[in-house]
Amino acid sequence: MGWQLLPPAFLGMLFPVLDFVDGFLNRITMYKLVLYYLIFLILAAVGMGFLGIVSINPVYLTISTLFLLGVCYVTNIVFANVFRVPANVESVHISALILALIISPATNYNGFGLLFWAAVLAISSKYIIAFRAKHIFNPAALSVVITSFVLGQSASWWVGTLPIVPFVLLGVLIVRKIRRFDLVFYFLLVSVSTIGLSVIVKGGDLVSQLKNALFYTPILFFAFVMLTEPMTTPPTKNLQSFYGALVGFLFAPQVHLGDFYTTPEIALVLGNVFSYLTSSKGRLNLKLKEKMKRSEDVWDFVFQKNKKFSFLPGQYLEWTLGHDDIDSRGMRRYFTIASSPTEDEILLGVKFYTPPSSFKKSLSGLSSGAVIIASQLAGDFTLPKDKTAKLVFMAGGIGITPFRSMIKYMLDTGEKRDVTVFFSNREAGEIVYKDVLDEAENKLGIRTIYTLTGSDTPGNWQGKRGYVDSKMIMEEVSDWRQRIFYISGSHTMVSAFEKTLLSMGVLNRNIKTDFFPGFV
Repeated sequence: MGWQLLPPAFLGMLFPVLDFVDGFLNRITMYKLVLYYLIFLILAAVGMGFLGIVSINPVYLTISTLFLLGVCYVTNIVFANVFRVPANVESVHISALILALIISPATNYNGFGLLFWAAVLAISSKYIIAFRAKHIFNPAALSVVITSFVLGQSASWWVGTLPIVPFVLLGVLIVRKIRRFDLVFYFLLVSVSTIGLSVIVKGGDLVSQLKNALFYTPILFFAFVMLTEPMTTPPTKNLQSFYGALVGFLFAPQVHLGDFYTTPEIALVLGNVFSYLTSSKGRLNLKLKEKMKRSEDVWDFVFQKNKKFSFLPGQYLEWTLGHDDIDSRGMRRYFTIASSPTEDEILLGVKFYTPPSSFKKSLSGLSSGAVIIASQLAGDFTLPKDKTAKLVFMAGGIGITPFRSMIKYMLDTGEKRDVTVFFSNREAGEIVYKDVLDEAENKLGIRTIYTLTGSDTPGNWQGKRGYVDSKMIMEEVSDWRQRIFYISGSHTMVSAFEKTLLSMGVLNRNIKTDFFPGFV
């Protein structure tokens, strides 16, 4: 349902709440958010255990969690040194905490044996069961599948209990952070529908069974945390929706082949196979060729291109850079590829804020020949297949990077589209890639409207002044009702532009926003 179908009064209350939530999410990395969420669930379970609200023994849970963290940490150090790759401590802790939430706390020798092997298998699978350094299966799910078949001990998924559900629901923040609502929606829809249909066919109590599925199983935790794990998720929304539906069908406990019944972990592992087959394979070890200063705080990093690497203009990669003194924002970032698939190098445009994160400090210090890891090619922020569709590109600052990729592609291929660009910056000195935009205007007729929002606009400035609003859009694009709007930039700018377009009556389906979580 589009935003325009909701009452204006409701929107007036909803948007400030979403702004606050998105403001918080934009200041924290995805991995940190997941890590803090899992820690919160463990602490909530420990607290409820002491109060007798849940049957989990809080002391055993605490000891088991610490044991898993230790085993996962040591195992990761060993394999990271053997394979000579950066060790992502956040990912290690996340795997350990997931295992603590799905395997019952150990109370004896056998229990600790299960935890030990589950931890070792989860971490080692990231290195061993991988192709071109990309792990194929969700580590925690695969580990409990193996222990179930080999040791005869399986995950209990104890996190799926009613008292913990209110805390689990906070996982929707993870879904919003990584824009995976379609994936989760289709998973829940198909899973619940499969369960409901089975109950109807067998003549059972439909309401009771659906209530049990939602509040007495790990379905919500599974959807928010396990299913959305980026490394094992397909790259586009359509594929993600199908992936969610497939895993949702397999997740339903009524699904079986003869005497073989699926479990949550088996459902996810089988879904991972589909995801792997439809995703980009492996990681890229990109060697820095040169770096160039574009403006006072924007630099271009030019990497040598792997000839086998292909992508669509506007897609993004996850970039991993191991470095010392890693701060709370971690060693990974998502950046849009600024270059076109037609170019011989991979271009990364980066804006540096003050103070910079440890990641960007390390990035700025790279010298020619240095290597950075790029993986997880994904994104639907790409040109529509219909070349006759009329488009408007709305960019703020470094948000111009996906449009630079698209426009350069059109220039190199001679592909003509009806495009108007709004490019907003604070000061004239912040404008980047003007050479490409000017060439596109001369050769393809792609017009760019530049506007400055800062107070020190030079007197000889020939462009617009102030923020892009409905009046400016209507003045510059007379047929705006017939166009598809692409928005890329900071969270604040994207949110503001989206509100402006919705208030004008632009249909929600005609507004595409870039998944661009890395502005730190």
